[in-house]
Amino acid sequence: MGTKTADETGAGTGAEVTTDDEKVSVTKNADDASETGAATGAADGKDADLAAANASTTANAQNAVDAADDEDDEDLADDADLAAELAEAEGPSGVGQGAGAVVSVVLGLVSLTGGWIGTVAAARETLVGQLQTSSTASVAKQVKEVYGDAWATTALWAGFFALAALLTAVVVLARPAFGTPGKPQAPWIKSVAWAGVALGVIGLLLAVLKYSDALLGLPSTS
Repeated sequence: MGTKTADETGAGTGAEVTTDDEKVSVTKNADDASETGAATGAADGKDADLAAANASTTANAQNAVDAADDEDDEDLADDADLAAELAEAEGPSGVGQGAGAVVSVVLGLVSLTGGWIGTVAAARETLVGQLQTSSTASVAKQVKEVYGDAWATTALWAGFFALAALLTAVVVLARPAFGTPGKPQAPWIKSVAWAGVALGVIGLLLAVLKYSDALLGLPSTS
């Protein structure tokens, strides 16, 4: 009976020891699981924080890009406004003045070489002289009516073209005085305009001399 009691006691003690070991093992497993869960939670928290940081960085970068685009648009608008202001400050580009200078030269050349309107007017004057002059008129009268008046008409039209060339060139040269202060006229415009002045003066002088018969007058019929 004593032995059985001892065996039973030993068995009971062994059972109790085994139970304590199991408790310790369960406790360790629980602690490990808790630490693992805590580590996993910390890792998840770090991932969440990193994702939030990345999202914030992306948002900041996008905002910076948008701000840069807005600044570029504002710069372009400012540049356009500045260009418009400069164009207004510079005033006319000189295209009209250049065209006027060229026109003055052309008119001067027409006054020297003749134009179709002067030719037609001279021919008409010749026809009128032939119709109005009888065959019994003196030679001097016939020459004057048929030729002299026609030549005078040609000289008159040449003088009109020369005067137009001169006035146009003078207007072109005087235009900068009534434009934007301090804006110089292009050198080529001045050169062409002065050429128009020279041709106009020469054409006008020749027209006056021919109209007054001081140059290439009518031949003597005596």
